This record gives sequence, C-alpha cells and structure tokens, in this order.
Amino acid sequence: MLKIENVTKFYGNFKAVDNLSFKVKPGEIFGLLGVNGAGKTTTFRMIVGLLKPSSGKITLDGHFIDYNITDKIGFLTEEHSLLTKLTVKQQAIYYGTLKNMKEKDIITKLDELLKKFKIEEYKDKKIKELSKGNMQKIQFIMAIINTPKLLILDEPFSGLDPFNTEMFKNEIKLLAKNGSIIIFSSHRLEHVELFCKKLLVLKNGKNILSGSLEDIKHKYRKKNIEVIGDIDEEKIKQIKGVISVNLENNKYQIKIKDESVIDEVFNIVKKGKNISKFSVEQPSLNEIFIEKVGETYDE
Repeated sequence: MLKIENVTKFYGNFKAVDNLSFKVKPGEIFGLLGVNGAGKTTTFRMIVGLLKPSSGKITLDGHFIDYNITDKIGFLTEEHSLLTKLTVKQQAIYYGTLKNMKEKDIITKLDELLKKFKIEEYKDKKIKELSKGNMQKIQFIMAIINTPKLLILDEPFSGLDPFNTEMFKNEIKLLAKNGSIIIFSSHRLEHVELFCKKLLVLKNGKNILSGSLEDIKHKYRKKNIEVIGDIDEEKIKQIKGVISVNLENNKYQIKIKDESVIDEVFNIVKKGKNISKFSVEQPSLNEIFIEKVGETYDE
C-alpha cells in the first residue's frame, strides 16, 4: 500500500503541498487532479523519491522510498523524458538497468511490449526518428518495463489517437488487475471517470475534494435532467431551483439545484408531446471540478 501521511513541502517560503494525506491499495487506480500549479508534480516527485517532504512521510508497503524501493516504481511524466539519440532498444536497456533488471529480461519484456503495441519494427530506430504518438508509446513502455508495484501516469494519452488510447487503457487495467498501485492524472476528466473509483483534487497544494467518485457525485447536489420531446421550456425555466434549460442535439439539458425539483419538472414535462425520454443524470466530474476549483481543467 502507498501511504502519504500529513505531507507538506516548502520551496523557501512557498508552500507547494499543504498537509496532504491519502492512501492507495494494490489494484486501485487513484485519480490525482488539479490545475497547473496545484501541487501535483511536486507530489509525484516526492512519491518517487526525487524530492524529500519538508514534513510528513511517504511509504510503500511500510518502507520509506529509497533506491531499493524505486526499482519497483514506474513513472510516465507529462514531459517527454526519453534520450532521443538512443535507439528504442538502447533506451530500454538503459532504463531497465537503472531498475536493477538483467539485460536478458529487459529485452524479453521489451519484445513483448513492442509486439503488444504493434511497433516491433521500431526496436532499432532512434527515438528522435519516431512520431509523437510512437514516442508516447515508448515512454509508456519504459514506465512499465519493470512491471512496477507502483505506477504514476501523468497525462498518459497525450499525442495518441483513439485506437492507441484504447490499447493504453487495456494495459493500465491489466496492470491494476495484476496488483499494481496506479496513480492517474489527466486533463481528460472522462478518462478519470472511466478509470478511477477514488480521487483527490488539489488546489494551492491542499486537498479540497477527495473520496470515492460515486460518493462525490452523490453528495454534489446539482443534478441534470435529460429530456427528449416537445416541452414548455419557458414554464420549466420559471420553476424555482431550475438553473438552466438548454437544447443540445435535440435533447433538453435541464440543470437543477437538487433532487427536490425533479417532481415539479416532471409534472410539466409529462404535459408535453412526443416525450421519449426523461432521465435524471449524475453531474459530470468536469462540472464538479469547475465548481470546486473555480476554473476548467482542459488541456
């Protein structure tokens, strides 16, 4: 288990991370979110041992993070960290050796992953000769070549088309199924919703929202009602507690302050014509994020 306990990090007088605590169990994919400057990168660097906390502690299976523990960690950074003059094979040997792997095992694992991601022909190509998408594949392969106990993924789908994104998703799910602890960060909140049952949102280094995604959505009072059909839009807008009514792609999206408004909206909708759908939807993670953080979380 990964435990972050009351961790604070100062840069001089600036507090980048403020009394942060959370834990992630084996097999869990945990979402760590926040706009630029929120403290995510500092937190990642403390977890992998590149930075020391000013106070608090970080442990993996009860042990402090040191060079023995970092052999069990994989880290895909948002910025490319590949050595572009090396070939893919050379990069794998270099990285795998840093993780205390034997060269024979590195090559075996590399061949397996290159085949899985359908880029076997790039084994002896230099990194700088690859496209952005294939560089991202290689960076992901480097992060998982040691079959990490703890894997940190910061914007893993950057530069990928939908087909390759799906391959990444399947591999991440497989790693979790096999017991890896995964911390996942992405500006694409629909990906966070797909992967993460638990998450934490940082703002100015502080935890401002955390827990299971299901509980967070349940506690968030505002709801969305989706209606297909001909309705009296003006009457619905006049209901106290209706925030907005918008027609999008022949569907009405009705935002309401909480569940107490549902019956009143339904009583007007049922008097309309050709009603084929009346559905109360949970708010998206993006809506909750905007309300809590005060800004959008787009790339």
